[in-house]
Amino acid sequence: MWQRFFGPMAKIIGIDIDPQCKDCESQGIFVRIGDQADHIFLAEIIDEFGVPDIVLDDGSHQMADITSSFQFFYPLMYKNAIYMVEDLHTAYWEEYGGGSDKSETFINFSKGCIDRLNADHSRGQLDPDLITRETFGISFFDSIVCFEKGDVWWKNAPMIGRES
Repeated sequence: MWQRFFGPMAKIIGIDIDPQCKDCESQGIFVRIGDQADHIFLAEIIDEFGVPDIVLDDGSHQMADITSSFQFFYPLMYKNAIYMVEDLHTAYWEEYGGGSDKSETFINFSKGCIDRLNADHSRGQLDPDLITRETFGISFFDSIVCFEKGDVWWKNAPMIGRES
């Protein structure tokens, strides 16, 4: 499906813990077997294929795994990259580490990123960070969060002129 969407020149890399998923490999589609929360394994993926332009996390649906993968990949991704997590209705389900009152769900992590996105407007209440400097936008949809990296030139522009 994704190769049809992105075209025949796209390089699709799937990560799964189920060895049977390796059977899905074909021209331009690569599957590596490992744990999405294992940063050593993820570094091997980067070494083999390079930094991805798009990450679509449809992995374990475990909140800790989702956050761990994001924290590994997102800082490495280039501007104009997309990081999308789907099936986030599991953020409300206890068996996936979720619950509406649990602060460590990826939904709540993403809500916190909204404040980080706007940190430079907080008059010193929040310190700007990578999310502030390199994230163009964060979009929420039903069970999906999408982070767009971009050239946030207006936040990185030099200050000129004088105080009035």
